[in-house]
Amino acid sequence: MFAHLFSPGRIGTMETRNRLVFTAMGNALANTDGTVSERDIHFYAARAKGGVGLIITECIVVDERGKGNTKQMCVYDDSFIPGLKALTDAVHKHGAKIVAQIYHPGRQGISAINKDLPMAAPSEIPCKVVQQPVYALSTEEVEEMVEKFVDAAVRVKKAGFDGVEVHGAHGYLINQFLSPYTNRRTDKYGGSFEKRMRFLEEILLGIRERCGRDFPLLVRLTVDEFLERAGLPGEGLQLEDGVRIAQRVEELGADAVNISCGIYETMNVSWEPPAYQQGWKVHLAERVKGAVNIPVIGVAVVREPEFADKLIREGRWDFVGSARAFFADPDWANKAQEGRVREIRKCISCLTCMETLMAADITGDHAKCAINVLSGREGELGDLPEDGGGRVVAIIGAGPAGLEAARILARRKFKPVVFERGREVGGQLNLANKPPKKEKLDWLIDYFVSQLERENIEVKFNTAPSLEELKALKPYAVFIAQGSDPMVPEAIPGIQGERVFLAEEILEGKVEITGKKVAVVGSGLTGLETAHYLAEGKNEVRVFEMLEEIGPGIYFQYLQDLLGHLEEYGVQLKANHKLVAIENGKAVFENTETGERVEHEFDYVVLALGRRKKEELVEEIKGAFERVFVLGDAKEVGKIRDAVEGGFMAAYQLTVDN
Repeated sequence: MFAHLFSPGRIGTMETRNRLVFTAMGNALANTDGTVSERDIHFYAARAKGGVGLIITECIVVDERGKGNTKQMCVYDDSFIPGLKALTDAVHKHGAKIVAQIYHPGRQGISAINKDLPMAAPSEIPCKVVQQPVYALSTEEVEEMVEKFVDAAVRVKKAGFDGVEVHGAHGYLINQFLSPYTNRRTDKYGGSFEKRMRFLEEILLGIRERCGRDFPLLVRLTVDEFLERAGLPGEGLQLEDGVRIAQRVEELGADAVNISCGIYETMNVSWEPPAYQQGWKVHLAERVKGAVNIPVIGVAVVREPEFADKLIREGRWDFVGSARAFFADPDWANKAQEGRVREIRKCISCLTCMETLMAADITGDHAKCAINVLSGREGELGDLPEDGGGRVVAIIGAGPAGLEAARILARRKFKPVVFERGREVGGQLNLANKPPKKEKLDWLIDYFVSQLERENIEVKFNTAPSLEELKALKPYAVFIAQGSDPMVPEAIPGIQGERVFLAEEILEGKVEITGKKVAVVGSGLTGLETAHYLAEGKNEVRVFEMLEEIGPGIYFQYLQDLLGHLEEYGVQLKANHKLVAIENGKAVFENTETGERVEHEFDYVVLALGRRKKEELVEEIKGAFERVFVLGDAKEVGKIRDAVEGGFMAAYQLTVDN
């Protein structure tokens, strides 16, 4: 299958078994002292075992004052070499090649985790996202920084890496020197294109001199900063600049370029929300490939092997890179090569990995995947005991929690029997996939269906089991994953009016509204996405939120993207507005700041006021069976990741009595 994708590749002296690259991705798995952890080793080994050709590590720190988070691999002195050697040995054991990415965050770093000192940068231009104090490196300090990068490359070679990738993308320090947006220097490292290139040029020449011509040297580049999306049209690096940088990098002796885009101010083009379609930026690496003679690695939200193979077959890229695809499914490559495409757990671009990584310094946890509980925990949870012995487990509900529990129980050799009151599996996924640009959730539903088929799991549709029906099964355990219901504040006058609908009714297509004035009450994810759905239907939409901020609880990247779409349609957003009545074609709100009552005329009112867990039969079931587990929304209303993790852990932790 996919002969072009699985043909051997070459970067300099390095041969890879295929054209798939697990590109660099922060994971917050390292020890707090910057050494490689056992979790790191298991994490990367799983991707190597899963069949990827080349692994590029998370960005490894070259300067003690240049950390991106508190649990990040470091290589600023020789003490880190033994741990890195253990990592390369583990990856090589499974036939993959591994390259170390080295970097400094520059102005995008966090002062609090770098001895509370200002962050080093080419110029005193703080990042608008992290908003940290910065200082401009002196000429001598820039020269010293060059040596830190070169020394780091020497160390990773000693640690057994197959090559080194210099991180010149995503707005980090090297990118900052390359871009006229962040480099306003007047010395030899700033001004003209040649001077802005000098920092990277000296790093590459130094690595070549110290590591030799036979040590593969890769460079990751942002070839377009897309600053017009940050309200700065014409500023920074644009594609023609990026192509010129790539050409110069080739002249300096690099063996490959890894093409990306964006900086923190435009981070949604680097780490895309769901609205960005597969392949949206294929043209960036393709343009570079047409201008250089060294191999080009591209990234573009590639999720499907058919799409990846076509990129190689048509000669548009030399290697297909992705981080999140392999974060969601480390076995992506093996499954694709074996023709088990439906069994690939395709990344849905939900940004849970980014959200949890950004919070890792606060939570002390690591980056997590909403749909793959094992990511980052391969060594702890990877080995499932097959001790179920055919024992029956009843599962009430075929949403993500129930389906994940069924999958794990089946692998443990239990016999799960799933009861679903509806006609299809997926639960709330069948609503969440209806708003515009949410089609990737269909991949997750299809994955779960493939697992039901693979494990021959019985699903009883259109069935809400009674206590007697459950008892007749004689189950070893009962898992209650029956989900949640929308909240409707019955005390509000007019809430049951004929022109008042639930967001769910709109998304299910039970009600079609076109060309009308619609009030959406509630600005959580369901409310905003329903507003987007209605706005696409040529309705005049206003969203009302009783709290101070629109989009409570929504990760900022996701929210920023969604608000941009709403702005395109002219959707109005009103915070501090509490619904108090619906009467005579009007929605009445109380301004929670002033106490003033405000009336707005609407044709329809749509409620998106959150959900409450379903509790019917829970206590009765607990009283009738010894082992009862409540999971997903039935336990606590949450997100997809909460449901999947809850289902996994309940099934994983089910003990067997001997």
